[in-house]
Amino acid sequence: MTLHLFDTATRELRPFAPLDPEGRRVGIYICGLTTQGSPHIGHVRFAVAFDILRRWLERGHGYDVTLVRNVTDIDDKILTKAAEAGEPWWAWSYQHERETSRALELLGVLPVTYEPRATGHVTEQVELIETLVERGHAYAAEDGSGDVYFDVRSWPDYGSLTRQRLDDMEPAGDADPRGKRDPRDFALWKGHKQGEPETASWPTPWGRGRPGWHLECSAMARKYLGDAFDIHGGGVDLRFPHHENEQAQSRAAGLDFTRFWLHNAWVTVKGAKMGKSLGNALAVTELTRTVRPLVLRFYLGAVHYRSVIEYAEGSLTEAAASVERIEGFLGRALEEIGATAAEVVQESRALPVEDAFPTAFRAAMDDDVNVSEGLAVVFGAIREGNRALESGGAGGDASGGDAGDAEGGAPTGGALRHTVLQVVAMLDVLGADPLDERWTGGAGGDDQTGEVLAALVQDRLDARAQARADKDFATADAIRDQLTALGVVIEDTPAGARWALR
Repeated sequence: MTLHLFDTATRELRPFAPLDPEGRRVGIYICGLTTQGSPHIGHVRFAVAFDILRRWLERGHGYDVTLVRNVTDIDDKILTKAAEAGEPWWAWSYQHERETSRALELLGVLPVTYEPRATGHVTEQVELIETLVERGHAYAAEDGSGDVYFDVRSWPDYGSLTRQRLDDMEPAGDADPRGKRDPRDFALWKGHKQGEPETASWPTPWGRGRPGWHLECSAMARKYLGDAFDIHGGGVDLRFPHHENEQAQSRAAGLDFTRFWLHNAWVTVKGAKMGKSLGNALAVTELTRTVRPLVLRFYLGAVHYRSVIEYAEGSLTEAAASVERIEGFLGRALEEIGATAAEVVQESRALPVEDAFPTAFRAAMDDDVNVSEGLAVVFGAIREGNRALESGGAGGDASGGDAGDAEGGAPTGGALRHTVLQVVAMLDVLGADPLDERWTGGAGGDDQTGEVLAALVQDRLDARAQARADKDFATADAIRDQLTALGVVIEDTPAGARWALR
């Protein structure tokens, strides 16, 4: 199968093939957060979306992915908010960088290959400006401010990413317009201003100052991925002016830059983009006090990355129900096939692509990473697996057919085990495998811990069964409530009580 991705620049699905001559390496740059405040779920959706893409490139296609996600650690808003809080700007920025890292870790986002800070790459940024000045695409402001601007009229292709005519664009609002030749020229370098911390400036041929936002990403992408790379991603709100400006300055400097532009949609509340200015921000660290991180991860990753997620009361309840359905099946199935979580995870990850992923799942993910269709395959496999459990079919040869393509009945015998392996593989690509030790706290990989837990729960279930047999329903209910409070989900079946961790 061939992976197709929707390229924002051409506005069409295009077949993807790496620039790497050997066809194995893929370079991706995604714009990270500006560390001005605590991250909410609208901020981090991009990280979940591109984490899924990265996982599918690696697991589904065997690519070696270099993923770069920058940190914009100096910015007008950072300086302003730090000053209002009476904090050094660098301390304020670092505090929120750590909060962001913690939020992404909570959501199971894999560590990126490189996470460069803008302030650590001033040398590369100055070199890029010098190249643009030499080529006639940038100029220092004549008012002595120390500002340096990109000359948009010098680059005829300006506006091509977002398909805008230059004369229809609003003036760039990132610097004082008095030093500009054209109001739409944007700042590459911002001269140091009175009242700003001296530490927020660096020496350059044009005077002390700090980099413009757009320049930072072009310089860092080149540093870690080269003059040309495969994919540049970020939120849809970054298309203009940020990505338009990135593309213009990079290509004007003689760089090929990116081959694909990918943009994820917003998380909205009542139709409005989530943001602190709207008073509807939902901080990741606050939400995960009452909602399991796995549930929040599932919620943010269950919709196609180009589709808007409309957050509303009850949204996370629905996500929790889906996760519990998955966990319920896996808990019962592991008990039925006599395997531990660690064994199943290891076996699933060792499967070749054709065995690990049903054909329908591969087709969905290769269709612009269509996770919605992919999840339909996951729940189809779970439905068939539950039918097998209800019929009591398990055991046998561990090799099985394509569970997602099975027709005419539930999997039986060894096919149940294969269904479990495929469900785990598919969920692993989505970053939402409940058996992964990141969600189990490592207990899932500890056979002895699992055996002790199973024995303790079974002892309480046996006591509950005896209480019910004695018609002591108060005691039976109390045991159930106790287990439920501890996160143990109980399901009564004709064959007896089954349990799983919530």
